[in-house]
Amino acid sequence: MNTISADSGRVQDAPSNNWVYRVLPRALWPYAQLARWDRPIGWQLLLLPCLWSVALASGVSASAGQFSFGRFLFHCFLFTVGAIAMRGAGCTYNDIVDHDIDMEVARTRSRPLPSGRVSRLQAKVFTVLQALVGLVVLLQFNTFSIVLGILSLAIVAIYPFAKRFTDWPQFFLGLAFSWGALMGWATEFGTLSVAAVLLYGAAIAWTIGYDTIYAYQDKEDDELIGVRSTARRFGENPRPWLIGLYGIAMLLVLLSFVAAGAGAVAYVGLLIAAAMLTYQILVLNIHDPAQCLALFKFNSIVGLIIFAGLVLALLLRLI
Repeated sequence: MNTISADSGRVQDAPSNNWVYRVLPRALWPYAQLARWDRPIGWQLLLLPCLWSVALASGVSASAGQFSFGRFLFHCFLFTVGAIAMRGAGCTYNDIVDHDIDMEVARTRSRPLPSGRVSRLQAKVFTVLQALVGLVVLLQFNTFSIVLGILSLAIVAIYPFAKRFTDWPQFFLGLAFSWGALMGWATEFGTLSVAAVLLYGAAIAWTIGYDTIYAYQDKEDDELIGVRSTARRFGENPRPWLIGLYGIAMLLVLLSFVAAGAGAVAYVGLLIAAAMLTYQILVLNIHDPAQCLALFKFNSIVGLIIFAGLVLALLLRLI
């Protein structure tokens, strides 16, 4: 049951005890909600393919005697700031595009735009400000990476409209959310490789899988208003699809590790991640929205395990 009152300043699908409500003045709450600062899972999932790619590329650099620990940490920091800024800009832009739809969905009706706590003009200005932060981050990288990062904006622009013309909007989300798998490698070498492209494909399949689980929260509302999703496409039996998607993701990560010559510890991390994805599929109850949200968030741990394996493999190369 929705217990969010009209004047509470909260949104239904975010924790009401988040730091946003303890630290920020009330006037800034709607902007924090537009940027999803009260729901960090989004920028974490956007960041993780970046970190995988940085760590994988750094392992190759270490093998060639060209690794810089300072550069590694700086790139991780830049990608973290960039992920927070661009996820916020993307969510704000998405809310502008989906303004009318969000008014029809119970879970999203309390968001700042449909609830009237910010205007469309204010949201547009906020989108630009966040995008400028992302631009400042992007300009710290090499020319190839800057061009590559700009190219991703085309996918970001299309994504909010995908649910209107395809049953696979999660695929477009995957294209956008996984771009960091290319960027991390590009910032290290100023080019791409088979390993980076394989990692990108893996992240796309992973994103489609976890966002399908997330989409089951809105399946009934989506059916009523005609919004399309993989949750509607897969229906009552998503497990074969999830087995295929998560299986492809793990296979492509494995091939990426092989192509880059990743250390043995990285494969251990990948095995643990595969077991965690298997657990998600086994326990999934698509009729339990709270569980769907919990399993969706669980993917941040999956991604961190993969990153931790790569970092440990990198450190062992340096010993």
